[in-house]
Amino acid sequence: MKLRIPVVDSLLYTLGLLSKILCGVGYFMLRGRVSYKILIMQILFTFVEALAITACLALGIGAAVNIIGMQFLANISQEKQLYLVLICITREVGPLFTAIIVIARSGTAIATEIAGMVISHEVEAYISIGIDPVEHLGVPRFLGVTISLFLLNIYFSLFGLAGSFAVAALFNSLAASTYFGNLLQVLTVYDILILIIKSFVLGMTIAILSLIAGFGVERASTEIPIAGLKAVSSSLVWCILLDILLSALYYITL
Repeated sequence: MKLRIPVVDSLLYTLGLLSKILCGVGYFMLRGRVSYKILIMQILFTFVEALAITACLALGIGAAVNIIGMQFLANISQEKQLYLVLICITREVGPLFTAIIVIARSGTAIATEIAGMVISHEVEAYISIGIDPVEHLGVPRFLGVTISLFLLNIYFSLFGLAGSFAVAALFNSLAASTYFGNLLQVLTVYDILILIIKSFVLGMTIAILSLIAGFGVERASTEIPIAGLKAVSSSLVWCILLDILLSALYYITL
């Protein structure tokens, strides 16, 4: 009798599905034209339709960081350090907040959509005609979420810094050339690199966990909303843990 550990089984299943999807990316890029529409629609939903809420959130956070940071730093006579605080919008705040937006919108949608296709036997229909459902359904959604999160991170960073500048220009009459010039002086290649790494790691995590939740249902239609909840909860926990881990590695290697 074999001793089975659920956590180990789950981890192995996740790694197996991830490896299958990564192997399927090359096939998709070469001969996956039928699935291009799924990729485009996924980017449209995950990136384009999330621009408004991302811009509002980024502007508000950027303005708040400037107001709170300037007040705190002024009390300790360290106003010039504000730009180092603002870089945290790009390096720390942006990746996590955009991941939360994508989890709430796309993670739930992917899990419930795939779960509905499993319950209605659409996935079985793909298999019966020789189409791999992971390559046809999973790969374009995986790519769409990962690419979209990367683009949303750039978008969030730009609007977050713009919100901070709006406060600085309004209350301190700070010129744009001075503000962005000082930002570029403290912004390093490592800050940009950690942003890119976090974007792709968190995007891949959200996509793979949402697909696992969707494909993991069995027969009952009541499992569909449960799949959405599983996708949200697991993605949120893992994104927070991975964000902390990557940030820790960033500061350790400095």
